[in-house]
Amino acid sequence: MESGATTDTLAGCRILTFESRRREEFRSLLEHHGAAVVSAPALREIPLTDQGAPREFLERLRKKEIDALICLTGVGTTALIDSFADSERTEVLGHLREIPLIARGPKPVAALRKLGLEAKIRAPEPNTWKELLSTLDQQWPVQNKRLAIQEYGRPSRELNEGLQARGASVLPVPVYRWALPEDTAPLAAGLGALLAGEIDIAVFTTAVQLDHLLAFAGERRAELLAILRRSVDIASIGPTASAALAELKIPVGIVPIHPKLGYLTRAIVDHVARRRP
Repeated sequence: MESGATTDTLAGCRILTFESRRREEFRSLLEHHGAAVVSAPALREIPLTDQGAPREFLERLRKKEIDALICLTGVGTTALIDSFADSERTEVLGHLREIPLIARGPKPVAALRKLGLEAKIRAPEPNTWKELLSTLDQQWPVQNKRLAIQEYGRPSRELNEGLQARGASVLPVPVYRWALPEDTAPLAAGLGALLAGEIDIAVFTTAVQLDHLLAFAGERRAELLAILRRSVDIASIGPTASAALAELKIPVGIVPIHPKLGYLTRAIVDHVARRRP
């Protein structure tokens, strides 16, 4: 979604973002409306060099011990397939054509399509574990099913527990993990601006960003939480990030109608426009 024609709605508005992979795109969207953007990437993806999980996944596919694969992210779906050597990759794709593929949202659907695969079951927006479980209840009950889950750096505890409560067995298949950026200077600058009262809106596009920000704050964690709770507006891209913020009693005032950067930018613009004379 385009965020609209160029405006000065966000002129004078100081916005802190923690986005990493698409930080320049997000900066451009916000500056398009006049915002002063402080970009403080809070994470990076590290592919797992330990091949234990993908190896077990392949061995269980060979033994017909996997009834379905749940794909949670597009990047993770691609990384899972890329973790295999060329000769094994063809074999894995062949096995995956024989079982139902379940996608949490449109990104894994697109990643599967690029691999020549099709998602049989797709969770609707907002694409959280809740919609995924509800869709499975309606379309493909999981009792006594053996499910592999492509994880994306942070285990989906609620999803795993929900599946197990329904009688399924679960094989987590992590393919990468989150870490702090190699260069933490921008994050330090962003944290400093936040603590100094120089930020109007703080934007979270994943729950892991909040985890890393709080850890990075160290001894100033309590001070940081107080500021996030009372002194800045909080924007969240969707329910997963919003739930992590809510757990810490951080009120979220800006949420887009769809969990995408264009819609998030529009939500921020509309929020500021409503509050200004």
